[in-house]
Amino acid sequence: MALSLRKKQLDLITRMLHLNQQQSSPDGGGEGEEEAYKILVMDGPCISLLSPVLRVGDLRKHGVTLHLNIDKARQQVPDAPAVYLVRPTPANADRIAADAAAGLYASFHINFSTSVPRPVLERLASATAASRSAHRVARVADQYLDFTCLEDGLFSLAQPRAYVSLNDPAAADADITAVVDAIALGLFCVASTLGTVPIIRCARGGPAEMVAAALDARLRDHLLAKPNLFTEAASSAASSFQRPVLCLFDRNFELSVGIQHDWSYRPLVHDVLSLKLNKLKLPTEKYDLDDSDPFWVANSWLEFPEVAKEIEAQLAKYKQDVDEVNQRTGGGRDGVEFDGTDLIGNTKHLMNAVNSLPELTDRKKMIDKHTNIATALLARIKERSLDGYYRCENDMLENGTVDRSMLLSLLSGKGTKEDKLRLAVTYLLSFEAPPPSELEQVEAALRESDVDMSAFLYVKRIKSLNTQFAAASSTASRSNIVDWAEKLYGQSISAVTNYLSDGRQLALTRTVEALMEGKPNPEVDNYILFDPRAPRSGTGGQFRGPFREAIVFMIGGGNYIEYRSLIELGQRSQPSKHVIYGATEILNGVEFIQQLAELGQKAGLGSGGSNLPSQ
Repeated sequence: MALSLRKKQLDLITRMLHLNQQQSSPDGGGEGEEEAYKILVMDGPCISLLSPVLRVGDLRKHGVTLHLNIDKARQQVPDAPAVYLVRPTPANADRIAADAAAGLYASFHINFSTSVPRPVLERLASATAASRSAHRVARVADQYLDFTCLEDGLFSLAQPRAYVSLNDPAAADADITAVVDAIALGLFCVASTLGTVPIIRCARGGPAEMVAAALDARLRDHLLAKPNLFTEAASSAASSFQRPVLCLFDRNFELSVGIQHDWSYRPLVHDVLSLKLNKLKLPTEKYDLDDSDPFWVANSWLEFPEVAKEIEAQLAKYKQDVDEVNQRTGGGRDGVEFDGTDLIGNTKHLMNAVNSLPELTDRKKMIDKHTNIATALLARIKERSLDGYYRCENDMLENGTVDRSMLLSLLSGKGTKEDKLRLAVTYLLSFEAPPPSELEQVEAALRESDVDMSAFLYVKRIKSLNTQFAAASSTASRSNIVDWAEKLYGQSISAVTNYLSDGRQLALTRTVEALMEGKPNPEVDNYILFDPRAPRSGTGGQFRGPFREAIVFMIGGGNYIEYRSLIELGQRSQPSKHVIYGATEILNGVEFIQQLAELGQKAGLGSGGSNLPSQ
């Protein structure tokens, strides 16, 4: 039984749109039921949550005639019920109470995207009671939907700048605890949507262990109540159903993957053209890039040159099919008189041609769409020499070699300041001890290109501290170094352990594979195990694998490179394994390097170059 996060989230949203009534059909109301038309009111985060899952046409199928932003002025529709989907904040509670007092809608079906704190609920109750509008509130429900499901196997908690918040040297304990609790609550939403309590594994120390402990405590507290969110799923699941393993990682586990350039179509579109929530905006067009696009599904993981060839091949096939239709309907028979004896045959060909027109039109739209995207990508690639950046970084990360002349040429040549900074940081992370003279040349080239050195110097300092930490690990001074480093650089020193990938396989994928196998392995033997269903005392009898299903979560920002690697892990495993990948947010290399730069500036490691734009 493969985990299907997107489908289950969609089922819950559909039930919510039908006023929390169980539907007999996945498309909406059961046969013979009269559809209840309603208004859908959402805040900004919930609009983003819904956007990748349902389109406007899908909303209409479920009886939604209008979908509105709670923060904008809205007209009264007194004869229609309203479905609210909002985050449980005091501001949203106040707006809902004001809407009820004004009688904007006939009834209010209030759905919070996650568990509503008691003070917010009491605030809503007292406000509606004071305005004598409580009778309009038909239902208040916690939906535990507070995550964005971009694909069947990809989700984001949409929690921006978590990496900065958790590694900020000036962050107060209360601030870090708030971020950790928010991440744990988001993962609780994912687990409750899937209807399964996972076994949690993570490395010792750092944000991963903090989130694991907070999630374990939240799940344990929830399981004490009977019934609970997992009761129905447990009773309906087969007795042989195996729980998944939730593998938690901190972004510092493998920094280089979040920075490097990639040559595959999907990561390129995300990095270079800023794909967001499966939507792409070009200067003249807007496109959806999701599982409704067969070309995207089939080719988005290919390298860019292969995608260009595939577009050409599909265009040639399209032209051939159009020519065949024209020939069959007489369009290609110049000078040939119409033969009345072949009337039936001509009519049949004409009908077939008419029937094939919608399919040909859709194919032409798809080809034009990806031609435009590929053209935009090619222009940026040439303008910034992105193929050179990819080759240089790939040699360093996979082969452990660097062409010094190529490296310095890129740092002083084409490319944005962010491109050069990403290349330099990748160089820094690819070698445990770069030659000092070479390192000085890299730094000089960055300064000559007027690049802000904050991110580079931050990673350099953290790497240096990590080296000292490793050297002191067998001495009595170890704890002093850790204390000093954590005071200076927050949580980062405790988890920066995997700068280098192992050849072609990412360290993340290698570790996930070991955790799913459940066999003794020095790489993961010291990983902590949390089982929210097991008694707190004692660890004997805890299940350590093998697992067929896993949820891999990256604290501090994920990316499409790791997602692709985990997909490949599932495909090559025998028997096949199912892996869902999630993160606090999905970042491209520019966005992540900006967060590193911000941390460098907070640590006083800036330089005279131009600042990177803030998030």
